[in-house]
Amino acid sequence: MKKIKAYCIGGGIGSLSAAAFMIRDGGMDGNQITIFEKLPTQGGSLDGKKLDDGTYSLRGGRMLTTDHYECLWGLYEGIPSLQNKGQSVKDEIIAFNKKHVPHSKARLVDENRHIADVSSMHFTIQDRKELVNLTEASEEKLGTTKITDWLSKEFFDSNFWYMWQTTFAFQTWHSAVEFKRYLHRFMNEFPRIETLAGVKRTIYNQYDSLVLPLLKWLTDRNVNFQANTNVTDIETKDIDGKVTVTALTYEIEGKSHTISIDPDDIVILQNGSMTDASSLGSMTSPPPHITKEDSHGWKLWEKLADGRPDFGNPKPFNSSIPESFWESITVTCRTTEFFDKMTEFSGNQPGTGGLVTFKDSNWLMSIVLYHQPHFINQPESLQVFWGYALHGDRVGNFVPKTMVECNGEEILTELCGHLNFDRTVFDNATCIPCRMPYITSMFMPRAYTDRPKPVPDTSKNLAFVSQFVELKDDVVFTVEFSIRAAQTAVYQLLNINKEIPPITKHDKSVKVLIESVLKAFK
Repeated sequence: MKKIKAYCIGGGIGSLSAAAFMIRDGGMDGNQITIFEKLPTQGGSLDGKKLDDGTYSLRGGRMLTTDHYECLWGLYEGIPSLQNKGQSVKDEIIAFNKKHVPHSKARLVDENRHIADVSSMHFTIQDRKELVNLTEASEEKLGTTKITDWLSKEFFDSNFWYMWQTTFAFQTWHSAVEFKRYLHRFMNEFPRIETLAGVKRTIYNQYDSLVLPLLKWLTDRNVNFQANTNVTDIETKDIDGKVTVTALTYEIEGKSHTISIDPDDIVILQNGSMTDASSLGSMTSPPPHITKEDSHGWKLWEKLADGRPDFGNPKPFNSSIPESFWESITVTCRTTEFFDKMTEFSGNQPGTGGLVTFKDSNWLMSIVLYHQPHFINQPESLQVFWGYALHGDRVGNFVPKTMVECNGEEILTELCGHLNFDRTVFDNATCIPCRMPYITSMFMPRAYTDRPKPVPDTSKNLAFVSQFVELKDDVVFTVEFSIRAAQTAVYQLLNINKEIPPITKHDKSVKVLIESVLKAFK
């Protein structure tokens, strides 16, 4: 009997977890699974790397919480830790957070460089009424509307909005449906939004802590990884009324190759990427502006979706960079002065705080100090922190440029201005800015049909696994979403008769509802 083969296009967490589910729950041999990745390393958006000059860069990190993310923890309870023998990755993360308890004491900083009082959400009666109306509206009624279609201008000056917006990276023009889903999925975080006590951190950056252990597990099971490989075409045929992949064309070092795909084989495509066309700057240069025309990162989905309504519609997500981009920074410090001053200022030891947001920053800038070291084998002489800004197209408060025009040196000057720190705190530091034109593209207003199901109704052997598929009630911009999509696709394609962990309905908890109401009226 012929063994089923599987081909995953894109090496992000969606493909990696799909491979794990195929082996763990589908009984497939690892050597029957191939993962194609255009970049030199696997991991997709969960990246983190040491640069040639010895400094570090990571595009971002996804929020984790042990009160949610049922599929993520269900996977990682079976993946051994690389650092702590005898522990799973899940157990390792839980133990780390018990030792380093998160509780932010400096969530918002005002224009006077004072830590803002965020004990009250600063809601008006009108704010509460509008928020309830949005929360209770059906997704059919919300449709393609924006958040601003449901909430008045005054709402966006509330403490709640500054904290919720920067925790999850929402913009006022984003989808009302996605905002509503977040309000429901994370309703238990609402009563503690000012402390971020529900957020859990990995020991190291998420590439080292999540991707590397999963890669080791898959490699030990002989999964085939083809890096520096760009899949350029997916050939399909209509077989018995179903779209069936019959061949893949890919390029390695400029040479084109084609492989035939049997109708019983499986192809999993990561359709679209929130970190597509990312670019890095330096201390002396801003990041170059590149787009999907340069990266070709959306072409496969665009081709497959053409004329096939149930394969989705990429256009709402990749057509407006000004509405979907932001810029992050990774700063490598060679002295302890900045960390020392931030610890004194915030009252938090590194790794116990969370985002510190400068609410009156024109860029709406936030930073977070991680527990150190943040990278495996990071020298003790270095300390690394990360930050981002939602309004990188606006002129700074202390630097007369937009953030996207600034190099790392200028961004550090802007940051010092918001803290009233002397610029010497960053002596010999290196700031690497990263521009991501599609980083919040998943939040763009969209119709229900714009995101395909993980396995479209008209597909025989092709699945979509990404932040751009439709999963009822779950929220994009999370590691959980990619893993849930992967598990859903694999179980359907392989006819696996096992239950996918259901979403925990915190919004149905009487305790959570009471605490949320009390918080809203505080």
